[in-house]
Amino acid sequence: MGSLSATEIAEMPIQQRIQLVENIWDSISELPESVEIPEWHKEELEKRMQEYYKNPNEGSPWSEVKLSIMG
Repeated sequence: MGSLSATEIAEMPIQQRIQLVENIWDSISELPESVEIPEWHKEELEKRMQEYYKNPNEGSPWSEVKLSIMG
């Protein structure tokens, strides 16, 4: 596959652009170790884990949150 310009991509039908994005994402996810995690992400995750350990019964499981969002 050759390179595409932004203009060429913008001219593609929406479904084709969605497929392109999916293909790009799949190629990135094949090498997760090559994606650097920003330090602030790690800090935020640590903060949230500490909050969870302090109050493990607080909050709601994802299945309940998703149900309340989706209706």
